[in-house]
Amino acid sequence: DNYDCDGNWLNVDENLPKEYQLYDNYPNPFNPVTNIRFDVPKLDYVEIIIYNINGQIVKTLQSNNLNPGRYNISWDGLDDYGKVMPSGIYFYSMESAEFSKKNKMILIK
Repeated sequence: DNYDCDGNWLNVDENLPKEYQLYDNYPNPFNPVTNIRFDVPKLDYVEIIIYNINGQIVKTLQSNNLNPGRYNISWDGLDDYGKVMPSGIYFYSMESAEFSKKNKMILIK
């Protein structure tokens, strides 16, 4: 089942990827929502986490096993408690047993 932490359905492309990939978010800069695309080549435990400039976790978008596929998940600028995040630079990371990558994004209000 391809759901994020909040139980939202994740879009999956049937053309299975050959390798892990974390793409640039779009739009960037963004307000109020940005999309994060990533590829998972095999069944794996995957985390997609948003961090603030101080390295503190702001929002966990994904944290469970995913089937192989191409995924698209969105972030609405809210933290794990539903609080609106201020304008600024944020980082998003993709972590699995065999892959780790972090990208930068900018939230503008």
